[in-house]
Amino acid sequence: MRQLPSVSLDEAREIIAAGERRAREVGQPANIAVVDAGGNLVAHARMDGAWIGSIDISINKAFTARAFDIQTGDLADNAQPGSQFFGIHVSNRGRVMVFAGGIPLQQDGQVVGAVGVSGGTGEQDQAIAEAAVAAFRPAG
Repeated sequence: MRQLPSVSLDEAREIIAAGERRAREVGQPANIAVVDAGGNLVAHARMDGAWIGSIDISINKAFTARAFDIQTGDLADNAQPGSQFFGIHVSNRGRVMVFAGGIPLQQDGQVVGAVGVSGGTGEQDQAIAEAAVAAFRPAG
């Protein structure tokens, strides 16, 4: 059996903690999700005051970033009417999110998971996700 490198629970906790710090800095409580190399949820945190409607969105942004190995904001640029991926948001049983806040996690050039953030504006979600990704330190 082939085993893919994947983000661990301990790593996911560190990633989420960094995202929470950035969310507090921007003054926007958020939902922060981390998925593994298979797109499966590893960890999720809903900060106090974050919208409950954003729970699934954060998880699905992380799923989308891993499923297509692309930032969800970049996927959005290609999912507009007339673009090559128009309609992609209805694929995968509607789990595909095409707005900012989902970013793949890479280790040695290989995608090993992803982060998804939801709860604020697209700019806030992206900033929180970027801070979370920047904290990713893969274990040996």
